[in-house]
Amino acid sequence: MTELLLGLRLLLGSGRGNRVRFFLMSVGSAVGVCCLAVVLAIPGVLAAQDARVAQRQPTCDIDAQAHCINGDGAPLELTRTDPLGARPMTRVFLAPGTRRIEPPPGLREFPEAGEVFLSPRLHAALQNHPQLAQLLPGREKGFVGAEGLARPDELFAYVGVGRDQLREGGPITRFGMSYPPDPTVESSTLDIVRFTLAGVVLLPLAVFLSVCARLSAAARSRRLAALRLLGLSKKGVQRVNAAETVAAALLGAVLGLCAYWILNQLISRVGLPGFTWYPSDGTLTLPTSLVCLIGCPALAWFVGRASARKAAANPLAVRRSAVEKPPGKWGLLPLVPGLGIVAGYCVAGATGHAPHETGLSAVLMPIAVVLVGAGLVLALPLLSRLLARRVARSSSSLPLGIAMRRNEVEPGGALRVATGLVLLVYAASLVQGVLIELDQVSKHNSPVQIYNVMLDGLPTEQQLGLEEVPGLRAHAVEMRSTDAVGGDDGSPISALVATCSQLRALLPKVDHCVDNRVVRLREEGDYEGLGEPGSPHAFEVQKHGDKRVVQVRVPEEIIRYRDWPEIGALDAELLVPPSFLPAGYLPVSGELTLLSDSDPATVRNVLDSVGSVDPTIDVQPFGINVTALQQIGIVKTLLAVGMVLGLIIGVAAYLVASADRAVERRSQVTALALLGARPRTLRAVQVAQVVVPLAVGLVLAVVAGKAAESSYLVTGGGDIFWDGDGVPLLIGCAIGAVGVAALGSLPLIGRRIDPELIRRD
Repeated sequence: MTELLLGLRLLLGSGRGNRVRFFLMSVGSAVGVCCLAVVLAIPGVLAAQDARVAQRQPTCDIDAQAHCINGDGAPLELTRTDPLGARPMTRVFLAPGTRRIEPPPGLREFPEAGEVFLSPRLHAALQNHPQLAQLLPGREKGFVGAEGLARPDELFAYVGVGRDQLREGGPITRFGMSYPPDPTVESSTLDIVRFTLAGVVLLPLAVFLSVCARLSAAARSRRLAALRLLGLSKKGVQRVNAAETVAAALLGAVLGLCAYWILNQLISRVGLPGFTWYPSDGTLTLPTSLVCLIGCPALAWFVGRASARKAAANPLAVRRSAVEKPPGKWGLLPLVPGLGIVAGYCVAGATGHAPHETGLSAVLMPIAVVLVGAGLVLALPLLSRLLARRVARSSSSLPLGIAMRRNEVEPGGALRVATGLVLLVYAASLVQGVLIELDQVSKHNSPVQIYNVMLDGLPTEQQLGLEEVPGLRAHAVEMRSTDAVGGDDGSPISALVATCSQLRALLPKVDHCVDNRVVRLREEGDYEGLGEPGSPHAFEVQKHGDKRVVQVRVPEEIIRYRDWPEIGALDAELLVPPSFLPAGYLPVSGELTLLSDSDPATVRNVLDSVGSVDPTIDVQPFGINVTALQQIGIVKTLLAVGMVLGLIIGVAAYLVASADRAVERRSQVTALALLGARPRTLRAVQVAQVVVPLAVGLVLAVVAGKAAESSYLVTGGGDIFWDGDGVPLLIGCAIGAVGVAALGSLPLIGRRIDPELIRRD
């Protein structure tokens, strides 16, 4: 306890310079804790959104026979989710029953037929796009409250309709489930986000907090060595130093949490691209706050004790500025196994033996990423010393020789200055790999968009109305036979009801086609299909409720076609001309295929027009999973937040370390100036001292980062393993980091010579 009080007294009574150092340590710790709080708050924000989604889910308890309990006279519900651009728009159609139930969260009353309740963002979208009213029939009655929305910008609506309008609706007796059907971010994807943020933010954050805890390390070591020579014990010296660092870290932790609260209140009201939240969602829980308040001081305690170990063990060497012991080769220990795992996966991908089992890879890849990141940090002093020794021996340049000799004698200085920027470039590779994997999931490069509407239960008038939707390039009806073809699957045969002109409009290439003739359809390169020539199949058609059965025999003649790449428009075995069906009759079972251009404006126009025919029609835009697109957008936003935090931490670590190192080197610079070195030479020495070890670290970061990125893609199971397009970006980031470091080193050499700095020497 005495040593702790002594450390606090030294902290407050050691002059203005020591108080400035304490202030800088506290500010640095506050920045780090604020970044840590942002990362730790993300799962809580997502969990709060999922909880509100779960509470608004229409529910009806079922019995052992899967029948709704007390469902007689209960209201009916039907949910439709459509893309509005790249975002989902959810419409919940509610039809009142004879039984009254509690309204859903966010509403004060259950909507009656003809009433519409909108979220604030959907209300604004309706004002800007009046055609959306076709999907929201009725008069606007009010807004959905915040407790009924996942996010402030969610597109959500409750639409009251009559019971006769919900052909596919199901009964509901209450609102609320224990879990949401579609989480904001899937658990597997959230694991990827956590893994990436750990590499992008937490690993550089630990380095940054360590750098802040070691401000003025040389001056503090001399003072601690003096205390040791005055009779203080070894552990007492370590406790004195730890008391200073812990006090600064604790104050910084409190300031960091306050800064996070302010940022949460401000940014949550503005939102981030693709991701918004309510301020209450970002409130830190008690365990999270304790992690920030305890974790940062605990790290400072260990760093403070470790940094004082040399002064406690050999105080005379510290007071006399003895030459540092060269770094041991144990620093390569984490790097070698990490690169071994990464290289193994890269070789497996290059030789076509990519792993299919993800269980082992899910454990090895995070371990490899952490080992490589830690190895880059620990191996940097050793590699910097070896390079400095070789360059100093072979160089004839005075500035370069002085700089390399200093790096050879003091390799640990390179670790503090270069680590933040090295880890930043390394983390950029990891984020790039995750983004490539997400793009493989969400990419859609087809020039056309396919829409499918099931014909079962669809009235003839609505089917004809869908075929006249503006913006379509083609439409065709694919009907299924009522009998099974036979074979292993026993599936019915499919027939496309279309003319030759409709077929050519639907597909990019069709061989010779003659109208008014039933033919077989085969895609190019496909020589097998359902149905033997001559076999009859029955298709059911209807006209105003009158149903008939049409017999079709499989012909010998075959038409070859080529479908659209990435997105298939056709999956039928036969082409049946419309004239083959009775006049006015349309298929009962099957689906209506619509085709349009794939640009977002056309897709939006087609979906709006489909809603004008019947807002409750379930239309499936092929290849567009708006929920997945929204999830990917949220993940990209979170990764962007992580990269911004990593950039802040990396640059802050460099600025803090380089400024602190320049202050510590004032006596050396003064000595060189008194010996006749010009300011230009001193600046060149300072730049070379920083740039050379940083360049070595960045080269390692680019190589190791690209290898880690490729191994991550190999274990992800995608089609892309090697991304050459990202190499120029990484090299540009590395060159930019070197440029920033060089420019930041120039002002650290002052023009004024102060001999007092070397008076004791």
